[in-house]
Amino acid sequence: MQAWQVHELGEPSEVMRLQDVPAPTPGDGQVLLKVRAANINFPDVLMARGHYQVRPPLPFTPGVEICGETEDGRRVLANPALPYGGFAEYAVADAAALLPAPDSLDDAEAAALHIGYQTGWFGLHRRAHLEAGETLLVHAAAGGVGSAAVQLGKAAGATVIGVVGGAEKAAVARELGCDVVVDRKSEDVVAAVKEATGGRGADVIYDPVGGEAYTQSTKVVAFEGRIVVVGFASGAIPSPGLNHALVKNYSILGLHWGLYNTKNPKLVLHCHEQLTELAARGAIKPLVSERVPLGEAAAAVQRVADGVTTGRVVVVPSLANGAAA
Repeated sequence: MQAWQVHELGEPSEVMRLQDVPAPTPGDGQVLLKVRAANINFPDVLMARGHYQVRPPLPFTPGVEICGETEDGRRVLANPALPYGGFAEYAVADAAALLPAPDSLDDAEAAALHIGYQTGWFGLHRRAHLEAGETLLVHAAAGGVGSAAVQLGKAAGATVIGVVGGAEKAAVARELGCDVVVDRKSEDVVAAVKEATGGRGADVIYDPVGGEAYTQSTKVVAFEGRIVVVGFASGAIPSPGLNHALVKNYSILGLHWGLYNTKNPKLVLHCHEQLTELAARGAIKPLVSERVPLGEAAAAVQRVADGVTTGRVVVVPSLANGAAA
């Protein structure tokens, strides 16, 4: 089979190589899956660079989220068991962790439903307890993680403010349903959010960016607000001022979704049931901006690394090279 492999650490476009390799052999409790679609996530970038908390042995195949097909023809969502990731024709995954792919979504959409939407659901509902009528601010609102949080926030009845970088991403955020869109490249984020909220600030802030975005969050979080720290796509990990959290009465909440797979896997299944129901009634639908063939995966992962994509970019092995849409 064909699979992308990382033999040394660095930028994805430089270290990912497409190779002919034997199909992986499932271990105990694992199944072999034909990859129907593999969604690109920022952890794929970080793993290629050697900066992720999970460091698979070299060489490894990136791709942490797929829609796959079992030997008996079932469509399932899975997190492949590294080092045999999803940017390949076949992957392996733990049988006990497979989730049924929603009938309402095609393969690429289904592949993009899992990590980003689970993270959003746990962050907004389990950690921040977002309530209808509250104001939710989402950083990087046009990106893969952010777009999921926007849709989940709207589905929960929140007023959603999306912060984006650039006019193209602002247009995407509006299409996603953001009530207010702030372009950080042309606007003062703090001033714009304060104006939009009448000086009150946002009740819940969803931050997959870190760095300057986190600093802005502390300036616009409402009394008894909650800042959900999801990741550091900016590359800068902030050092929060706890004295500031004290005097302004806000909470800083960390979220590592992957821990729920080991600490409380029943909640992951419950969340998937909630997401499947939301997808069935059209309340959420992953924004797939590109579907690319397997041969173009490395370039696509690099585009995600460079922050120039919107929504989700999904690798579809059945597509012929040059057939991206």
